[in-house]
Amino acid sequence: MSDIRPEPLTAAAFAPFGDVLEATGDFRLINDGMCQRHHDRARLDFAPEVSPQNRPGLSIFNATPRQLPYRFDLIERHPEGCQAFIPMTQNPFLVIVTTSPADKPRAFLTNGAQAINLHRSTWHGVLTPLHAPGLFAVIDRIGPSANLEEYRYPQPWVVSAL
Repeated sequence: MSDIRPEPLTAAAFAPFGDVLEATGDFRLINDGMCQRHHDRARLDFAPEVSPQNRPGLSIFNATPRQLPYRFDLIERHPEGCQAFIPMTQNPFLVIVTTSPADKPRAFLTNGAQAINLHRSTWHGVLTPLHAPGLFAVIDRIGPSANLEEYRYPQPWVVSAL
């Protein structure tokens, strides 16, 4: 069993794996000046060449909360499209990513006001809320072809408690 220390989720640290979605930085005012629009925060990337029926879709996930230390041995990736996780509560969640199953995974802890968009084919852990409810809006590729590859580590990893 190998240990991973969670690190804060920042745009720079997460850039190889995807986009950090948060209401910071540049914005424009809309709705009669009552709303800040933080525009075009993620690159949505879906594989139209796989099937003409592929399209972006919005789903709701309700995941069972976990706690730190968190033990895992399963990662997955979606070769036909990116996948964005947008929490519907302001609770932190854990994001586990790696460039390849052969590399050591990294664990990021969101701050409760961040969402993520995983780039197409990024290896990642399962949805890991740390508080109930584990309710998320998810934008990903909807289509008839398989868009999931899974890998099980021979030995589990543990994301240590803070």
